[in-house]
Amino acid sequence: MNYEVRVLKMGQSDVPGPEVYWMSHWEQWLTLYFYMVVIRGGGKTVIVNTGPPLDLTEMNQQWASYAGPRCRMRREPEERPDAALAGIEIHPADVTHVLITPLQSYATGNIPLFRNAQICISRRGWIEDFHAPRFPIHSPRRSRIPDDVLTYLELEQPGKVRLLDDEEEILPGLRARWVGVHHRSSMAFEVDTPRGQVVLSDAAFHYGNVENMHPLGILESMEECHLAYQRFRSADLFVPLYDPAVLERYPGGKIADDHGGRL
Repeated sequence: MNYEVRVLKMGQSDVPGPEVYWMSHWEQWLTLYFYMVVIRGGGKTVIVNTGPPLDLTEMNQQWASYAGPRCRMRREPEERPDAALAGIEIHPADVTHVLITPLQSYATGNIPLFRNAQICISRRGWIEDFHAPRFPIHSPRRSRIPDDVLTYLELEQPGKVRLLDDEEEILPGLRARWVGVHHRSSMAFEVDTPRGQVVLSDAAFHYGNVENMHPLGILESMEECHLAYQRFRSADLFVPLYDPAVLERYPGGKIADDHGGRL
C-alpha cells in the first residue's frame, strides 16, 4: 500500500541553538516549525500529531521560563488544526488514525477534536512518560497531556487508545518504530509511498542532525540518537517534524502523492 504524505504547519518557536545541536550553535537562535503530517491512502486518513492547544498560555509560560519570551509558540489563525485541514478539504471527522510522537502538548493538544480516530501512542512512552516514569521528568504532566485530553483518553474514550509495541504495523504500508532519543514516547513512523519509504520523527529537529550525524541537543540518550540517525539515513526520504527547511524542500508541504512524485 502506498500513501500520499503532506505536512501542515501548526505554529513556530525560536529556541537556543544548543537545544537543536548538541554542544553547538551557542550564540544562535534557531527556528522550529511544528508540523501535523497528513497521510492518505486505501480509504484511510491518518495524521501525525494534532498541534498545540488552542490556548497557548500555560505552554508559553513554561517555555519562557526556560529561556525567555523568545521561545514562546507563535501561531497564525490558519495554522489551527481545523483550519489547516479545511484548507486541504479534510474535516476532523474524516480522520481515522491519530499517531502521536511525543507525548507533549504541542503534539497531543487537540486529540479530542478527532472523535472518530483511533489514537496510537507508544506503549513504552505511555508508561514511562506518563504512568510510571523511570526518572524525574522536567516537564509537568499537563504540559505533556493537558487535562481535557487526559479526560478524553482515560475516561471518555479509552477504547479509542491503541498502545503500540516498539515495532508494529499500524496499517499495511504504515509502521511504527520506537526510537526514544528526545522523549520516552518518541517514535519514527515509516510510510510507504511511490517515492519510497518516508520516515517521520521528532528524534531529530533539523535535517542537519541526521545529515551531519550531529546529535540532538535536548536528548535523553546519546546511544539511542546514533542508532536512530543511522536508520533515518537509510530511508528514501527522512522528514524531521520541526525543521522549517521541510517547506523549502517540499513547497506547500507536499512530500509524496500516489503518482510517484510530489503532490
